Amino acid sequence: MKIELQPNKKIYFASDQHFGAPTPELSKPREAKFLAWLDEIKKDAQVLFLMGDLFDFWHEWKYVVPKGYVRILGKLAELKDSGIDIYFFVGNHDLWMKDYLEEEIGIPVFFEKQYYEVSGKNFLLAHGDGLGPGDKGYKRMKKLFTNPVAQWFFKWLHPDITMKIAIYFSTKNKMISGVEDMKFLGEDKEFLIIYSKEKLKSENLDYFVYGHRHLPMIIDLKIDGKEAKHVNLGDWISYFTYGVFDGEEFKILKHGDTENAQSTQE
Repeated sequence: MKIELQPNKKIYFASDQHFGAPTPELSKPREAKFLAWLDEIKKDAQVLFLMGDLFDFWHEWKYVVPKGYVRILGKLAELKDSGIDIYFFVGNHDLWMKDYLEEEIGIPVFFEKQYYEVSGKNFLLAHGDGLGPGDKGYKRMKKLFTNPVAQWFFKWLHPDITMKIAIYFSTKNKMISGVEDMKFLGEDKEFLIIYSKEKLKSENLDYFVYGHRHLPMIIDLKIDGKEAKHVNLGDWISYFTYGVFDGEEFKILKHGDTENAQSTQE
């Protein structure tokens, strides 16, 4: 897909809000910050990419969606109605997204990585879960969760039972605790950096933009004479960071700060 930025417009990226975790009550202050940010970007946003795990758990039945998130969904509808294009990438926590966002708000939902050309720059966008080597336990779990037969059985559980199960596992999830995810492992051990480097060998790309990892960073990649930037957007749990591209430069900023919040991992 090709996007031409209009004068004085920008593209924004945000990921891993995990709203609803660890409880709806404790999630409210984070939701308020995100809503304030959405209001702030209305003035110059042309496109907003939501890069996955907006919700800590989301499942769509035929006639039912999870309770809550009214203000978030309403604000997204407001931005969409104002002319801002919004695209949603499912993450590993909201992978049971179906057509609710598209039908109710007009937001396309993607389940796989996507390629974009933005003002002459080539982007690969993905939530990031399951990409690269390793993480075999999660990859096996994802196969189960996305299995049509497993999904068919799961949807026949009463939503009250389903939500109780989801909330239980949410509180056990290391992504919410965030302790391990705050450590940079080194380029040779970061699965997504390894994946980006391998893709750069065979494809002409300028930016790799992911969620999932939670640690905000921009890493310069150089492979076989090619150069690109690897971007992890951070999260709205510990960092409250987001990405912004103005047609020439990609930055990671922290909500509430005017300074660049880019991680300087070496």
